[in-house]
Amino acid sequence: MPSRTERAALARLEHHRRHRLARELAAPYDGVVTLKMLGRHGLTRGQILVEIERGAWSKRGVHTVQVDDLGPRAASWCALWESGASAVLDGPSSLIDAGLTGWTEDLIHVSVRNGAIVRDLPGVRHHRLRDTGPRIDQGMRRTRSEVAVVRGAQWATTDRAAATLVAMTVQQRLVPPAALLDRWDAVGYSARRAVLDGIIRDVCDGAHSLNELDFAQACRHRGLPEPSRQVVRTGPKGQVYLDVLWEELGVHVEIHGAQHYQGTAVIDDALRVNDLGLRDRALISLQIPVLGLRTTPEPFFRQLRQALEEGARRAG
Repeated sequence: MPSRTERAALARLEHHRRHRLARELAAPYDGVVTLKMLGRHGLTRGQILVEIERGAWSKRGVHTVQVDDLGPRAASWCALWESGASAVLDGPSSLIDAGLTGWTEDLIHVSVRNGAIVRDLPGVRHHRLRDTGPRIDQGMRRTRSEVAVVRGAQWATTDRAAATLVAMTVQQRLVPPAALLDRWDAVGYSARRAVLDGIIRDVCDGAHSLNELDFAQACRHRGLPEPSRQVVRTGPKGQVYLDVLWEELGVHVEIHGAQHYQGTAVIDDALRVNDLGLRDRALISLQIPVLGLRTTPEPFFRQLRQALEEGARRAG
């Protein structure tokens, strides 16, 4: 029979073995594993419970155990495992896992099939769908990017956030424009249809989707004079501009397509440039990003009204 010292040494060896095994299992999952994974590799519920009670490991849900320091993807693994076999990362969470950079999200978006029994999880928003759609099962389960960006844009809190997500996804080449357009055309109902239809076509087809008549109609709707001349030009780098000129008032508007900008930060930049331009005494030239017209048009039309009033004052 082993002595007390020998039993203690064996216990230490067993303790180290369990922890080494658990860390190896958790390495691909940023520090977390499931109870089933540990069980398949020979650890009993009792052995796992001992480590949890000692504080060496900690439960992260009904199915998930933290056995090592948490990495950046650990919360997403937990969200999937705790949400069931039909669960997939969706919307911005799927895009971030696909490589989207520059986007921060407070919640992890997980889609499950209708009828799935899912517990509320802190920091996780569940979306119940009749069909979760095309998915990628290698690695972390997630919806395909063309599906995720359309859903994420519909779930976004504001039109500008929706535009930012669409623009960044296409600009970072996570989804081909043709695939995004095909997916959008297949969507039946969308509460944001009017706004998103313009945004998606702007991002996928540059300034072509907003033509001269659109801008003239927007001016007329706000009681502004219609432009005296409107010209579509191709710039030195192939970028398409929509140039609008009130020749007799000395006011020029340049509408920039969406395809060359990172997200919608250019909207704020253009508003600042325009404020400076309005103080100049030369030809008044304003910049309007096409996504600004889609998501936050009124600040730009206020600047345009100010420019036209200044142009009329100078002409008079």
